[in-house]
Amino acid sequence: MAIKFKKTYRFALVSSVYITIFSAGFLGLLLWFFNKFSASICLVFAVSIATFSFFVIQYRVERFIYRRVKKIYDDVSLLESTSFRNQPITTDMATLTKQVKKFATDKKLEIETLKVREEYRREFMGNVSHELKTPLFTVQGYLSTLLDGALDDKKVRKKYLERAEKGVERLIYIVEDLDMIAKLEMGDVNLELSRFDIVELVQNVFDMLEMSADKKNIILMFDVKYNKAIKVFADKEKIQQVVTNLVMNSIKYGKENGTTEVTIEDLVDSKLIIRIRDNGEGIEKQYIPRLFERFFRVDKSGARSEGGSGLGLSIVKHIIEAHGEKIYVESEFGKGSEFSFTLEKH
Repeated sequence: MAIKFKKTYRFALVSSVYITIFSAGFLGLLLWFFNKFSASICLVFAVSIATFSFFVIQYRVERFIYRRVKKIYDDVSLLESTSFRNQPITTDMATLTKQVKKFATDKKLEIETLKVREEYRREFMGNVSHELKTPLFTVQGYLSTLLDGALDDKKVRKKYLERAEKGVERLIYIVEDLDMIAKLEMGDVNLELSRFDIVELVQNVFDMLEMSADKKNIILMFDVKYNKAIKVFADKEKIQQVVTNLVMNSIKYGKENGTTEVTIEDLVDSKLIIRIRDNGEGIEKQYIPRLFERFFRVDKSGARSEGGSGLGLSIVKHIIEAHGEKIYVESEFGKGSEFSFTLEKH
């Protein structure tokens, strides 16, 4: 591709004006001193000096400065800045300084972003490794014990095989969730949009999780009795997964004898907001921005003992965003949390 060269005449023009003023003034003083002053001579001399100096300075700028400026562009282009490489080469120092400064700022932001991504990747790989190692070592431990002689004891054999099976189920659960997140991030999941009753869907989730809630004596409830169906337009199966994950979280982190309450409200004419509120332990403010990160847990030991892949909230966020909707979280430590998301009303 031919190099574009953007000429600038300002420097040569201003410089030639200065030279002309000085030269013409000096000549006028000399002529006046020798009593031979002539305005026409001074004018012709000024025009000649101005023209000559302008072309000489411009030529030297393009020959001398251009080479050095081109070297700057070539060096910067090695960093593969497409936006900078497509700029015409200019000998205007102000323009050049502005372009280089903008390039440096953009590169600094790019480097900072890469550092953040690298840190996130390192943390993510560490979390994946940790999450997979726990059930793998559990399964390995039980199977090794059985192979070392416990296989002959029927009671021990059954107990250990059941525990090993739970470890395998946990591994499958983690892998399936990772696969879903990967597909959601790549836009690989096709949403099967349909019209359905969100009240009925929430009630189905309540019925499915009733036994889990009963273990902690947590009441699953609506804020009011919804006598009429409330229709939304979305992927029913995935929205059920969203509600299930959020209600499961409210049970997992809820306090004994607590409540999980669902509210369905009109947001605007075409939107609903579904709120899932609990009166559990709540979340400290510094953790809220990271809640939707993969494998992030506020209380890692507690959460792990409760099971789950650590990917639930991340999946929720991706599903809601795949619908073009928003998800929100509000929490007060010690008093409870509220997760809410919007859906299209139909």
